[in-house]
Amino acid sequence: MLLAVSLAFKVQAQQPAPAKAPVVLKPGRMQAQARPAANRPDVPPQFPGGATALSAFFQQNVKYPDAARVKQLTGNVLTSFTIETDGRVANPKVTQGLSPECDAEALRVIGLLPAWQPATRKGQPVAIQVQLPVPFGNSTNLKVEQGKAKFE
Repeated sequence: MLLAVSLAFKVQAQQPAPAKAPVVLKPGRMQAQARPAANRPDVPPQFPGGATALSAFFQQNVKYPDAARVKQLTGNVLTSFTIETDGRVANPKVTQGLSPECDAEALRVIGLLPAWQPATRKGQPVAIQVQLPVPFGNSTNLKVEQGKAKFE
């Protein structure tokens, strides 16, 4: 019995510890916390000009693909990317796609994003991963409420 218990502890000790998932900030949940966790920023990253400017940026730069227009596809392409300590956007990828054409257009537009004001932790800029929906054919569904973007 003692041998079985000691073998079980050895097997558990040899297994690698699971990797921590990166912190992901989502629209509508990017507010500062009173007592943030050790791996969360004190101040979230900010798009220059806020949510209203981000909405205007999408309206000016997103080109609704013809293939999606013919199929009457509407919705959001959920993208994720990292906002580096200098504010630049890096490593964009599609997290939840709509169609191949819309996904490619969303990545193109994310690549055009200007530098953001980076997130900070204890006054120091930190790199943070952000999820951001890119709207297609439903730009009227983007509502800006009290400085926060809300997609319906």
